[in-house]
Amino acid sequence: MRLLLIEDDDRIAQPLTEGLGRYGFTVDRVRTGAAGLTSDSSPDLVLLGLGLPDMDGLDVCRSLRARSPIPIIMITARGEEADRVAGLELGADDYMAKPFGVRELVARIRAVTRRTGALPAGPPGPGAPAAAPAAPAPQQLGPLRIDRRTRQIHVAGREVALSPREFDLLAFLAQDPGAVHSRQQIMDAVWDPHFFGPTKTLDAHVAALRRKLGDPGWITTARGVGFRLTVPGEPASAIPPETPR
Repeated sequence: MRLLLIEDDDRIAQPLTEGLGRYGFTVDRVRTGAAGLTSDSSPDLVLLGLGLPDMDGLDVCRSLRARSPIPIIMITARGEEADRVAGLELGADDYMAKPFGVRELVARIRAVTRRTGALPAGPPGPGAPAAAPAAPAPQQLGPLRIDRRTRQIHVAGREVALSPREFDLLAFLAQDPGAVHSRQQIMDAVWDPHFFGPTKTLDAHVAALRRKLGDPGWITTARGVGFRLTVPGEPASAIPPETPR
């Protein structure tokens, strides 16, 4: 999915571009309202800052909406109710006041595109129905079964109750079992690139997973680097990665 980010502040734009890229989005960034209005990037959704150097973002929103039904999410430090109301009345589909996390923004993008029925740019052409994504098949790693569709896991046929974050952590490690994932990679993917809490929260979740899975050998530590998921008793090289579907 292609996004157009209209934002002049590098301190905001660069982390957003990098963070959204990790979620599979292609981000085209411009710094001014004029550049946003003349962009030929054919985006599927616009992320619009309001404090632009050449014109007010509200005027950009008005101009965009006058000529296109493209979804627009405003991202701004203006958090007053009057600003939010003005943006929404001018045609914005959502309004996010800074600061916010990339994970929340991704959730808002997905919600807006579902609500507006926006389709990704490019083939199969304008107006073509979007293909429904295939439901992911459960992943089996030795006695461990991970069902991402239902967010359930079983070990040797026994269902194990995990918190949402514990499940996300396990599912992330299971994408490439046996591979070492750095602490930063895990924090960015499972928490947020802008998470500012204590890093020990990762260790606490790993400890909880080891306990609930019934064997600390499921998640091993690569000292000074991070963690890997392994099947106890099997070499890491013998564990195939999840098959893309």
